Amino acid sequence: MIDFEIPAEVGALCGRIGEFVRDVAIPAEARDDGEHGLDDGLRRDLQAAARGAGVFAPQLARELGGQGLDMRGTTLALEAAGYGLLGPPALNCAAPDEGNMHLLDAVADPDQRERYLLPLAAGEVRSCFAMTEPSPGAGSDPSLLRSRAVRGDGGWVIDGQKWFITGAEGAAFAICMATTEEGATMFLVDADNPGWRIERLVDATDRVFAGGHAEVALEECRVGPEAVLGEVGKGFEYAQVRLAPARLTHCSRWLGAARRAHDFALERAAERPAFGGALADLGMVQERIARSEIDLATSRLLNWHCAWTLDQGGSGRAESSLAKAHVAEACWRVVDRSVQICGALGVSGDGPLARLMNEMRPFRIYDGPTETHLWAIARRAVRRRVGAGR
Repeated sequence: MIDFEIPAEVGALCGRIGEFVRDVAIPAEARDDGEHGLDDGLRRDLQAAARGAGVFAPQLARELGGQGLDMRGTTLALEAAGYGLLGPPALNCAAPDEGNMHLLDAVADPDQRERYLLPLAAGEVRSCFAMTEPSPGAGSDPSLLRSRAVRGDGGWVIDGQKWFITGAEGAAFAICMATTEEGATMFLVDADNPGWRIERLVDATDRVFAGGHAEVALEECRVGPEAVLGEVGKGFEYAQVRLAPARLTHCSRWLGAARRAHDFALERAAERPAFGGALADLGMVQERIARSEIDLATSRLLNWHCAWTLDQGGSGRAESSLAKAHVAEACWRVVDRSVQICGALGVSGDGPLARLMNEMRPFRIYDGPTETHLWAIARRAVRRRVGAGR
């Protein structure tokens, strides 16, 4: 049975996160004017403030300097953090670092934990996850992976091209996926490796991710045997360890952002005079508000169900796919309705909606586009039905 009661300590933490986001993270958005992602100095300032407020790294175990929340608590905390665009990086729970920390905690050996996980958990460094490739390489279909790693000189030599690698600029290391004779394998590649080269930063609609999105070339990128994360040939298996929680935390953060957009539109609708009354008195505006309320509520319930499944030891693959397909579209609808309610104010820089719209739109693509998830959901449903009929 799913328990919807929020433990008092989790509720108190989320309250402190909400206060921090309102008082520190949202005002700092005016200082965030980087062309390709959050300025690292601002990130460090915000993380220091988050530590001082006792809200740093809610998703991490206490021995890693976090708050020790389970997935249900993490879902609530990250929604609260996501209410401000700079909330997640301030709390060190932003993508891709948050997903990489989860993966390293599950798979890394003791030396790798010391060298990569601990500095990442402390916010001393950033990281990236390098799997996506330019066409015809891996994208929505990871089986198209073209980057190759071959054994040589007592280690490995990696060659390939990566594209839209979030956070690569300024990252200390990458978790890089390449195919070997044994199958897809994950490698830890230091950013100062001469075989790792950032070729360009991609001009994308979103600007909030530290380091932006980069195209990266790996040319005779030599790494030692200790660079293999986990076991050779198990890269796709380990990707599943990262995948479901990372989808869910994406959904949680962007649900917070959608809630902020909705709150802004509600305040505007209540105070804006129109046609002899308030904007909120108009039936068409009321319908938009009601539909956004429904989208927010259903998104939160799907997130909670996925979190509960993960806490029970389930893989969460189906549940996270359902959540990602719904929440991405629902959050976009909420932001779009909020812009429509606010009119010219919604598309101007005088409020948060124009930027939220730019930041939110790619969420329908990241971690699998909606169409891929719908396809997977349909296939699972057909398999269940066919199996039940036998």
